[in-house]
Amino acid sequence: MSDRNSDGLRDLALWRTFLAAHRSGSVSAAARMLGLAQSSVTAQLQTLERHMGEPLFERHARGIRPTPRADDLATRLAGPLDQLALIAGAEATASPLRLGGAAEFLERVAMPALAPAIAQGLRLAVTPGLADDLLAQLRTGSLDLVISAVRPRGRGLPAPALCDEEFALVAAPALGIEPAESPRLEHPLLAYAHDLPILRRYWRHVFGERLDREPDLVMPDLRALAAAAVAGAGVTVLPTYLIADELADGRLVELRPTDDPPINTLFLVRRPGPPVAGVDVVDRALRAAVADF
Repeated sequence: MSDRNSDGLRDLALWRTFLAAHRSGSVSAAARMLGLAQSSVTAQLQTLERHMGEPLFERHARGIRPTPRADDLATRLAGPLDQLALIAGAEATASPLRLGGAAEFLERVAMPALAPAIAQGLRLAVTPGLADDLLAQLRTGSLDLVISAVRPRGRGLPAPALCDEEFALVAAPALGIEPAESPRLEHPLLAYAHDLPILRRYWRHVFGERLDREPDLVMPDLRALAAAAVAGAGVTVLPTYLIADELADGRLVELRPTDDPPINTLFLVRRPGPPVAGVDVVDRALRAAVADF
């Protein structure tokens, strides 16, 4: 390797850009993460590939795909570059931790669990939303931590499991549906979305059949569905953590008690890169809160 090539490979900016592109899978996302123009990121990647004497990414319509050589380089570089960023003060410790998650889980579980830490100085900026949208923000560096019902693909985002949500088929006692009875199709169905994703999954798992009908109420907020069910609007399926009080005091009854309820795993997905202040505090508090799920 020539001296000129060696000098180029000593340019840390090139490797930081390479790592951002590898982690995000997109030139535009890497540019946003680094605060650079997209053309600058492209030029730096081309410079690095020229110095290396081989391509590191395959370009395609939806972004860039790393080559095996790029995967190997990223594995070796991530730790040292992240530690260097910390030493250099690249992460502002005074900035709030940016947390994303489903609004229902944030309200019922995360906020009560994190309240003591906030009172002791933890700073949070919380964004509710859908898992795919939040993971996209995580990849572009807009969020630091996401409570996600979707496990991200690939190895770029650390995503240890947090807990398993359990689901129950419920209605108000006033509807007169006997527990263990399969609800008749004339009972109104209260759904999160038009395609009944939660209800259909429950029917397939518990009753072994496809649920094929239109919902009577569509509301993309599980808290609102719980309120409608308590008021006697119809039958719905909800995560048990969300309706624990309503089940305990009899405002809702479980219609099909089972030892094998449908579950949905939640993951605690971290933004790649240098550790962010407060992440471990949030991790411990959330795991303590879901210990009895």
